Amino acid sequence: MAAQCVTKVELTVSCDNLLDKDIGSKSDPLCVLLMSSSDSQWYEVERTEKVQNCLCPKFAKKFVIDYYFEIVQKLKFGIYDIDNKTIDLSDDDFLGELECTLGQVVSSKKLTRPLVLKNKTPAGKGTITISAEEIKDNRVANFEVEARKLDNKDFFGKSDPYLEFYKQTQTGWQLAHRTEVVKNNLNPTWRPFRIPLQSLCGGDMDKPIKVECYDYDNDGSHDLIGTFETTMTRLQEASRTSPAEFECINSKKKQKKKGYKNSGVVSVKLCQVVKEYTFLDYIMGGCQINFTVAIDFTGSNGDPRSPQSLHYISPKGVNEYLSAIWSVGNVIQDYDSDKMFPAFGFGAQIPPTWQVSHEFPLNFNPANPFCAGVEGVVEAYRVCLPQVRLYGPTNFSPIINHVACFAKQALQQTTASQYYVLLIITDGVITDMDDTRNAIVNASRLPMSIIIVGVGNADFGAMEFLDGDDGRLRSQTGEAAMRDIVQFVPFRQFQNAPREALAKSVLAEVPSQLVDFFNTMKLIPPNSTNPAQTPQGPTDNYKEETRQTLVSSPADHSFILSHNLSQLDHFYFTSLMEYQHPAGQPPQPHRIRHT
Repeated sequence: MAAQCVTKVELTVSCDNLLDKDIGSKSDPLCVLLMSSSDSQWYEVERTEKVQNCLCPKFAKKFVIDYYFEIVQKLKFGIYDIDNKTIDLSDDDFLGELECTLGQVVSSKKLTRPLVLKNKTPAGKGTITISAEEIKDNRVANFEVEARKLDNKDFFGKSDPYLEFYKQTQTGWQLAHRTEVVKNNLNPTWRPFRIPLQSLCGGDMDKPIKVECYDYDNDGSHDLIGTFETTMTRLQEASRTSPAEFECINSKKKQKKKGYKNSGVVSVKLCQVVKEYTFLDYIMGGCQINFTVAIDFTGSNGDPRSPQSLHYISPKGVNEYLSAIWSVGNVIQDYDSDKMFPAFGFGAQIPPTWQVSHEFPLNFNPANPFCAGVEGVVEAYRVCLPQVRLYGPTNFSPIINHVACFAKQALQQTTASQYYVLLIITDGVITDMDDTRNAIVNASRLPMSIIIVGVGNADFGAMEFLDGDDGRLRSQTGEAAMRDIVQFVPFRQFQNAPREALAKSVLAEVPSQLVDFFNTMKLIPPNSTNPAQTPQGPTDNYKEETRQTLVSSPADHSFILSHNLSQLDHFYFTSLMEYQHPAGQPPQPHRIRHT
């Protein structure tokens, strides 16, 4: 009998006395969480944000994982000093790690242990503290906050203020949220943000909440401007016409300065508590996920007849593209009841005119680009490869813009009915970077995610740049993406890992991206009045209409199709959170069912 997930647990991480690996400044730590699979291999679950110039970081990003009472769930927390923008941690300084079990953390509620190096010797005086809390409340508070007349802490220029919200616990104050920094401004307006009530007050509307306002400094020595305490009951009284206002008090300055009044005023214009729908709420409530797949056929891959080419098929019948297709396709095909989905190529000259196309079906059938399961995609790829001429350039923007057209149409609906996922498999040499940046920034405002799997050993710096984990991607004109919608995964990191490890990394961010978008846009599931009711899957008419769209579209965009997954298959997408495992083997939270 399969083990059942008891609950979801939120883990908060902080460290003290970390090793200082930087010269002239302090380490810039990040925490990565790994879990042990059934075959005792470690796989990455998630990462926190990077904290600049700090040896005692409090990470605002939380880890949320499934908890199984009867299973030993091994955890490894790794701390790294991040000095570059690559996602590969092997080129970053290792500051220490802790191996423990989720049971140890849950039973302790707050676990503090020394960090050790790879050889198990102490990592200096470094320690790590993990706090665990069961998630019982799925409500969130949406905030709009500004401030005025903040103290100026800088000699040159003005303060760079940001806010930190703290939850009161039995062992002290615990960081719940950190806003962005508003540069050089004593009257800042922060971007709207949301904090889960579980993280902020545990659902207790009268529990004290502490807010601290700081002036950000690059060297990590952030100056406290002032602080105040409040409750959710008080914050909810706020409105745009009658804000809830709080004086920021700096106790040290108050003691020293006669006639001290405050160090500025924080004005809460909105604090709206709403139910946050979960991924399963949307899926079971009728939201449909649409996949588009695109494969790189550009000349940078090398001549397919040469053993050095990424498209060269070895005597064993494999190459990196096929391996990636199998690894990801074996997961994706489980989401489609009829096992039919389209696959496309880009960057090749195709017969009979030998014009370069960035959107051609692998089966050369624009009226019906569907392939029968992953086997059909593999066969179409094998047949297609010798019939096209690898060429170029490597343009991502046409295919992104086309899928974005579908997503834009879906946005015209009043509920969360459609979400789009574009999967691109590429060798990493991108040509139209500016246009691609513009396309991604535009798509960030649409119900859409982009997944990129990089094959080969090329420099994937461009792909990692598009994956906005270290900051907001901006268009050529400086316009910032509304959210991070790109997930880049280098295939080479998974060559010796279990097949499900790549699939897990590829799809790991899709549920949170979907939930974040629809909640931000305040779109509810189509069948929200009865979310447990299983909605109908796409009809034959839907697929026929989509095929007609393909045939009637302009030539340059004629072969892109967003494939609609049935709702029954959507249910299995929840295996992102509950990995379906063979009988007798322990479940792997946050992993994907595979065949």
